[in-house]
Amino acid sequence: MGRAFEYRKATKLKRWGHMAKTFTRLGKQIAIAVKAGGPEPENNPTLRSIIAVCKRENMPKDNIERAIKNAQGKDQSDYKGMTYEGYGPYGVAIFVDTLTDNTTRTVADVRSVFNKFSGNLGTTGSLAFLFDHKCVFTFKKKDGLDMEELILDLIDYNVEDEYDEDPEEGTITIYGDPKSYSLIQKHLEECGFEDVGGEFTYVPNDLKDVTPEQRETIDKMVERLEEFDDVQNVYTNMKPEEE
Repeated sequence: MGRAFEYRKATKLKRWGHMAKTFTRLGKQIAIAVKAGGPEPENNPTLRSIIAVCKRENMPKDNIERAIKNAQGKDQSDYKGMTYEGYGPYGVAIFVDTLTDNTTRTVADVRSVFNKFSGNLGTTGSLAFLFDHKCVFTFKKKDGLDMEELILDLIDYNVEDEYDEDPEEGTITIYGDPKSYSLIQKHLEECGFEDVGGEFTYVPNDLKDVTPEQRETIDKMVERLEEFDDVQNVYTNMKPEEE
């Protein structure tokens, strides 16, 4: 398995630890997709992709349909994607990905946690050199699939040749350039892959070793950040704990 897969595997359960919060976060993503491209999945590739992720996270169909319907209401808030970057204790880099309808509230919430843990909130882009921004697509593997041929077809979209396979789920996960998100999704769908779910992620390119005690403190900080409804994901460059 590749570096990106191992990092995502180690952090996924922490990021999506509580089902209710998972559904809230996905609901916000649905709202943005609907407002940008309409409520019909067949005419809205982004919405199609998010719905596939919802299914993978076991979000009930009723919840998905309700989120789509709510997003069409006139009184619904407009969510804006914002990222906050800084350093937590022990020099660990922390990247906070949010969707918010009140940036003043969100930055105050995030800053309060950084201050509580003696961290420093930096400027946008200050940690860009420590993280690789990627788009990630997971889809059902087809019988007789030639992955080398598929990767070769996608090379023009800067898809990495390193991919991950989950035999239990029967899925393939590939990583690519975020700017090519829509092109990658379109190609996969044209190839007949089902439930093509796409996401964006940040993968640290320089992992930092920490002691068990330091890890416990960083984990507590991440948990506090994830308690806020506006926070979608929290990424760190802390080396994943070995199993």
